[in-house]
Amino acid sequence: MNNTVLDIENLHKSFGTREVLKGLSLKVERGDIYGFLGPNGSGKTTTIRCILGLVHPQQGRVLLNGQEIQSNFKACIVKIGTVVETPKFYEQYSGYRNLKLMLDLYQDIPDRRIDEVLEIVGMRERAGDKVKTYSLGMKQRLGLARALLHQPELVILDEPTNGLDPQGMKEIREMIIQLSSEYNITFFISTHLLNEVEVLCNRVGILKNGQKIAEGEVQSLLKQENEALEIVSADCESILSLLSRLKFVLSAKQSEKGLHAEILKGYSYMLMKELVDKNIRFDYVIPKTQSLESYFLGLTEGGKNIE
Repeated sequence: MNNTVLDIENLHKSFGTREVLKGLSLKVERGDIYGFLGPNGSGKTTTIRCILGLVHPQQGRVLLNGQEIQSNFKACIVKIGTVVETPKFYEQYSGYRNLKLMLDLYQDIPDRRIDEVLEIVGMRERAGDKVKTYSLGMKQRLGLARALLHQPELVILDEPTNGLDPQGMKEIREMIIQLSSEYNITFFISTHLLNEVEVLCNRVGILKNGQKIAEGEVQSLLKQENEALEIVSADCESILSLLSRLKFVLSAKQSEKGLHAEILKGYSYMLMKELVDKNIRFDYVIPKTQSLESYFLGLTEGGKNIE
């Protein structure tokens, strides 16, 4: 069985003279919670539209379970569910009726499936209430229920926690993890909340100027070859002078509390020994771990729109 659910190969897409996608390729494996990141204008939305068949690339192709979506659209699209930012509903109708209207678009799916998805997203008790009485978090849950009606293999989420409070974000995050684990659903999540991706996703792809600049396991991408240290001291001048003479120190600059230094991995003990041996006063040497945010900002030059 092919373990690749979504395979994007060499996508090129232009609008007029503006080239938005420039040979984009990426793979989403079965069971992934895949984070899709990029600065504004990098091509994320256009990529999602290509996956859903809403726009057609000039070159390249998108495959779902090995089938090309453009030439097998009907067979492929029924295996994809989507939630795009804040889902829209008929506000005067109940949550249940909204789902029933959507269910009627499909063939051979029994009405009991509505109760199943409402149970999955924790909305059974409020299913009979009008959507206009729902909170934003409840609308997100109902949107996820709607996306799950036809038992998709791949669910695409575009800014799924947009506008939610911290508790609502936590609930949606836990639900995605549960759905991935218990129902073997693969998720493709486009978001600008880097800390959410770091705790939620197992794999990530980063886009810049319509091209993939990084892809892989989140923890592997964050694994540092060097060590970053924060040296808290009032004697920065003496420490900078010492660091400039040590071969294992790659860089050093002043920071808010003292100095930030990049050194070869495994040499933090040697650095502290040198400071003590030279009688240079310091308060703390604090290891700094790399976050997805710092990794992303380093790759994308601050995450700015640079097209």
